[in-house]
Amino acid sequence: MTTVDAIVLAGGRASRMGGVDKPAIVVGGQSMLEAALGAVEGSARTVVVGPHRPELPPEILQAQEVPAGAGPVAAIAAGLGVLAGCDFPAGLIVVLAADMPFLTAHAIDELLRHAKESGSDAVFAADESGRPQYLVGVWRRRALAAAVNQLQSLVNQPMKALVPVDTVMVPLPGVSDCDTPDQVRQARAAVEQTAANVPLTLTEARSVLRHTVSRLTPKRVHLRAARGGALAEPLIAADALPRFDVSAMDGYAVSGDGPWQVRHDIGFAGGQRPVGLLSGEAVRIATGAHVPDGTSSVVRDEFVRVGADGLLDRLPDTPIRDDVRHRGEDWGTGSTVAPTGTPVSAALISAAASAEVTEALVRGPVQARIVMTGDEIRSEGPLRAGQTRDSIGPILPELLSWYGVHTQDRVHLRDTANAFDEVLVAAADSDLLVIVGATGGGAADQLRAALERTDALMLVRRLRLRPGGSTVVAQLRSGTVVLGLPGNPFAAVGTLMALTPALVAGRTGSTREHTLTAPLVNAAQVAGPVTRIVPARALPDGSWTGDAQIRTAHLAGLLHRDGLVVVPAEARDGDLVEVLPLIG
Repeated sequence: MTTVDAIVLAGGRASRMGGVDKPAIVVGGQSMLEAALGAVEGSARTVVVGPHRPELPPEILQAQEVPAGAGPVAAIAAGLGVLAGCDFPAGLIVVLAADMPFLTAHAIDELLRHAKESGSDAVFAADESGRPQYLVGVWRRRALAAAVNQLQSLVNQPMKALVPVDTVMVPLPGVSDCDTPDQVRQARAAVEQTAANVPLTLTEARSVLRHTVSRLTPKRVHLRAARGGALAEPLIAADALPRFDVSAMDGYAVSGDGPWQVRHDIGFAGGQRPVGLLSGEAVRIATGAHVPDGTSSVVRDEFVRVGADGLLDRLPDTPIRDDVRHRGEDWGTGSTVAPTGTPVSAALISAAASAEVTEALVRGPVQARIVMTGDEIRSEGPLRAGQTRDSIGPILPELLSWYGVHTQDRVHLRDTANAFDEVLVAAADSDLLVIVGATGGGAADQLRAALERTDALMLVRRLRLRPGGSTVVAQLRSGTVVLGLPGNPFAAVGTLMALTPALVAGRTGSTREHTLTAPLVNAAQVAGPVTRIVPARALPDGSWTGDAQIRTAHLAGLLHRDGLVVVPAEARDGDLVEVLPLIG
């Protein structure tokens, strides 16, 4: 998200709702306030205006309009007052009301894009009927402050009192508000209808997982213990990098134009800083050493020669370069090293150490429990009549680790009438429950019924995908997400690889979801009536070739393969397709 601040209006009298706390009303597994905060999560600062909410994390600022219930204009003024006391205020401010259950970050991004392109004082959303939604908008800070300041009274003023002449309207889905109990019922019914037993495409399912599952609670932790999570606030440098001017190369620190008289002392990284240079002097210096005062540049070893008289000369026709890394060249104290949503990776941990930061507010990593189902499955020991070896349970922790998910444990569930009920009740200590098997419609496939009995929010009932069509995803009341995978080994692995990045993004707020694509030379041969996932090999020219025949009952088809490819229905030879690399 572009650098912006946000004001979320979460107060008001809610007279048409019987005085209930409207922003706290849950639709689709999350409150309307949570939907609003999720839509502006990438903002530099967010102010929630309304009654104090102790459950909000400390990075969310809070304010109260005066008097309470004095209307949106008074609430906006209260939010502006809080932001005015912050350092480095953003030039754009998102203003929205916490009464739109289907509001998404994508909608806010669209408003921001129009705000940047148009240069208008304000950009507002328009709902499906074309009605302007003045409480879903992006404002120029100066325009919003000027509009508020010109009013003699802020109490119970309509939003139109603030709307400037220079505005843009952007039609967007999901910006209809819920002002009455009937509208809330309709919104909840729409969620149920969306989650009805209609298979979702892979694209639709990924979108649901990114935007509908609830985010994990952020915690301030040591970054080295949080790999796989994502920043819940920007990572701010505690010190500049470099901390002082250092040599970028082995060579000589010189002063003036040369030739230079070489001194006998030497500057080493971590050693004592050489005394200052006078014009015409040079001192031997190593990469990373603190350059002395008076240094005009560092000249690389390969660009100079030292004569018998001890004078240093630049070789003819060598380039003139500085080769000094100056203090703050990479970032200054207080600079943003990484924005909200950056995954906690080895690169981030290293950058944070360079910025003298060891702890940060992080969501995740996702903690998972793996449940293998079926009386016929045996992990260890000799097989008995009718049994088969568990060929995927032992590798699932490694597969999940590719996407930053930590596995707590792996258990085997027998086919009994109440087994799933017990597992789901005990799932509250996990962020993710990966269940393999029992997702079909057979006599032993009890997962769907058990989810219905827990009143879980059904996110994905089935997929328009082969293999993997019987996949089910739901979120329990405890917040745990259940990923039900087919028992077929290849279908389970392919679906896990296709869905886990989106699921992790939804739970942690991670912004890293890079789709790798490549030409598929035999796409027409492997395509089907719905999207397929097939093993594939990378070719020397960068294209891929997929397997036309798949044996899904085991993973031998992944031997000597470089990844899986997601092949759209009716794909043609040479089309770009998504690649899911096999990392291990």
